[in-house]
Amino acid sequence: MVKAIVLDLGGVLIDLDFDACVKAFVEILGYERIYELLDLYHQKGIYGEMEAGAITADEFRAQVLKESRPGCVPDDVDRAMAGLLKGMDPAKVSLLERLSKQYPIYGLSNNNEISVARMHAIYEENGLDWQRIFRKEFLSCRMKMLKPSREIFEAAAAEIGLPPEEILFIDDSQVNVDGARAAGWNAAFYKQGTDLGACIERNL
Repeated sequence: MVKAIVLDLGGVLIDLDFDACVKAFVEILGYERIYELLDLYHQKGIYGEMEAGAITADEFRAQVLKESRPGCVPDDVDRAMAGLLKGMDPAKVSLLERLSKQYPIYGLSNNNEISVARMHAIYEENGLDWQRIFRKEFLSCRMKMLKPSREIFEAAAAEIGLPPEEILFIDDSQVNVDGARAAGWNAAFYKQGTDLGACIERNL
């Protein structure tokens, strides 16, 4: 029986637009290496290091600016990063409100401090009181662990305080779903743009 729901954030709750992000890095910063760093599910190079907590957001900004157009500043990096986060379907706000009355809700995301700040702003712009809805956000950059490693799922389950088989995890990456299942969690794949509520209901 499912007693808690854990949701990936980008790609599940927040729609992503990789093309817009790449375009923003090139147009705002003149930073061409973004093509090498940005991936649909698992970021590479300094972007991946930031999400793994190996470098800080300030260190990431500084490294990007070294290879960017002269005159660019840290805020330009944040603006380019924001291009990845397209927005949130308002229907997901009401879904989370309803689910949170029935289950503890958690987030679990390969993420970084720059994107997390923008993500929280998107929640608030859509009227979602995320600090009330989420019992906790498990973020790779703070845990210094990345999905789909077994250790991040084990650490999250230990903090949630439930056996893994009582946790339902939803992610838009099949690799991450497989990683959760390997750790004993119930897990399901969600395709961005489809009905999240139906996906969850099918797997409760």
